[in-house]
Amino acid sequence: MIRTSHTRRFSTSAVALTAMVFVAACSSEDPSVTSGGSNTALSASELQDASGRELVEELERLPLAERPTNFVASVETEAVVMIDEEGNESSVPLPEDEFYLSVAPYVDETHECFFHSLTTCVGEMREEELEVTVVEEATGEVLVNQTVQTHNNGFFGLWLPRDIDAELTIEHDGLTSTAPISTGEGDPTCLTTLQLA
Repeated sequence: MIRTSHTRRFSTSAVALTAMVFVAACSSEDPSVTSGGSNTALSASELQDASGRELVEELERLPLAERPTNFVASVETEAVVMIDEEGNESSVPLPEDEFYLSVAPYVDETHECFFHSLTTCVGEMREEELEVTVVEEATGEVLVNQTVQTHNNGFFGLWLPRDIDAELTIEHDGLTSTAPISTGEGDPTCLTTLQLA
């Protein structure tokens, strides 16, 4: 969990980046990403000490009105990738044993998404309570069985074991949706196709 001092530093840093404006929609395909680049984006935002998990959780929970519009941060399979307006790219590795999947169920309207954008993706069901179950296909083990609340952007996140196939079920006000999910290399980190019916 991020300490309060780190949260304050993040908010201040996001405001400090107003000189950079880079807006993008959710990634709808698997873009190629260069690795080993400079840490310009992270240094500029003073987030270079944050772990990948901290970056994901902090950006995901920010209200839409407070989200940075001066850089894009996307969750890819192995890392969080940040790009500023000049194309400077930084990446922060995600945990080796965990895969982050961001989910935006919907009733009426959705959008295409492959790699979840922590700064620009917005789903239909904002701040709604959902019953979520994830069952591993190979073993039948229940990995998740809990009530979650979508963030202000309409998404909720799941940290799952890597390299598994599972079934995700969401229930809300008598509506249900189920879909297969996978957490291997190159699998999507953004799921927006679960229509509740």
